[in-house]
Amino acid sequence: MKRLDLRSDTVTQPTPAMREAMANAPVGDDVYGEDPTINALEQRVATMLGKESALLCASGTQSNLCGLLAHCRNGEEYIVGQEYHTYRYEAGGAAVVGGIVPQPLEVQADGTLDLDVLVSRIKPDDPHFPITRLLAFENTHAGKVIDQAYFNTARRIADQHGLAMHLDGARLANAVVASDRSFAELAAPFDSVSICCSKGLGAPVGSLLVGSADFIARARRWRKMVGGGMRQAGVIAAAIDYALDHHIERLKQDHANAAWLAEELAGIAGQHAITTHPAQTNMVYLELPSAEQGLQLQQFMAQRNIVIPSGKKLRLVTHLNAERPMLEQFISNFAEFLR
Repeated sequence: MKRLDLRSDTVTQPTPAMREAMANAPVGDDVYGEDPTINALEQRVATMLGKESALLCASGTQSNLCGLLAHCRNGEEYIVGQEYHTYRYEAGGAAVVGGIVPQPLEVQADGTLDLDVLVSRIKPDDPHFPITRLLAFENTHAGKVIDQAYFNTARRIADQHGLAMHLDGARLANAVVASDRSFAELAAPFDSVSICCSKGLGAPVGSLLVGSADFIARARRWRKMVGGGMRQAGVIAAAIDYALDHHIERLKQDHANAAWLAEELAGIAGQHAITTHPAQTNMVYLELPSAEQGLQLQQFMAQRNIVIPSGKKLRLVTHLNAERPMLEQFISNFAEFLR
């Protein structure tokens, strides 16, 4: 059996056709603004998300960081979810690099923040407090698609308080496919959006930050400062361009595989005190009785050429290299493990 890796959709391999597109990409020096493939991609993604301008970054962490730095100055604050990537999983970059203060809030079961609590955390204009400048959200969050009406309400709150809004749209393409809405519609309430292309879209590297022309000009300066000025990076842009042409609709297959996987797991796990959660997009969550059993399951699967995370709560992620026959084998092995 081929190796099955369910840890994340970041493990995808570029397809042969994507590699060919990369090999044939016309390139130039992007720091001088002379890479035609990057220039075309940035304009394409800006238009696709209904914004004026875009910036190619090396990663979603970098595009989020450049976005936060372009919105906030040192001593200013962004309100963010306790479990959101821009707070928990990006090494504190906004605070370390920009002196930006995070105000984390607990994330609700549906992936949103309680907007009443959010309003109560907006700081008054007082020298004792950091200046609240930005609301930072995610879509999707833990595989859940956030209701667009929620973001529209958050936008009205932001406008009432003179705040900007940023979206970490690392898996925005999954939200587009699952909600049957356009990229522009999902991006509309936000002043800036980061979209990652090395996850479900299957490019080997790269994320884009979109927003107004003035905002992206500031972000471009920050990208240079944090070492993100790339040279002949049109080969990266070509992979993303190929993914946008060929890999958006196929996300439906990942979602269908995740739904199937969750249903199959639920059918054999209930009698073993194991909880499964239905999949909205490409993530399946599995809760085991103990972290020790999670480690045993990880080791058991590794012996069968299947890679999964360890722990009491496991996240299994479907992607373009997780084919249905491989998932069927995973289910068979899981049943054997429980026996």
